[in-house]
Amino acid sequence: MKLIPVIAISTLFLVASCKENASSKITEADMKVANEVSATSGKLPVLEFDKTVHDFGNINEGEKVTTEFILKNTGEADLVIVSAVGSCGCTVPEPPKEPIKPGESAPIKVTFDSTGKPGQQEKTVTITSNTANGKETCKIMANVKPDPNKPVVKH
Repeated sequence: MKLIPVIAISTLFLVASCKENASSKITEADMKVANEVSATSGKLPVLEFDKTVHDFGNINEGEKVTTEFILKNTGEADLVIVSAVGSCGCTVPEPPKEPIKPGESAPIKVTFDSTGKPGQQEKTVTITSNTANGKETCKIMANVKPDPNKPVVKH
C-alpha cells in the first residue's frame, strides 16, 4: 500500500513538469544578472524581428497553423525573453529558452488554433524581455472560413 502514494506523487510531478512554460526556464537570477550587466556596462540588447506581421490568408475553421518569427539581437548584451503571451488562448507562442547572444538569432514559434473562430482574425503576441522597451509585439492574421458542417448559432 505504501507504493500507491509514491506512484501518485511521481505521476503528479511528471505531469506538472511537462506543462512548464518555456519562460520558466529563465530564472529571476538570470534576469537579475542580465539587468545588472546591462546597467553597469550601459550596454543593452536590442530585439529586431524578421517580420512583425504574419498573414495565414484563408484557412478552414478547426485548422491549427504555425509560423515562426525570427528574433535577432542587434544590441550589445544578451537578450533574455522573460515571457511571450498570446492575446487569447487560441494563440500559443513558444519563445527561445536560452538567452540570445549579440548578433545571434532565434525563432519564436506561434501556433493559432482556428476552432470556433470563423471570420477575420487578428491576434497579437506580447514579448517581455530585458530590452530598453521591455515589451515588443508581433501579430498574426487569418481569414477563417466557417466549417460548413457546423450549425450556425445566432445570438
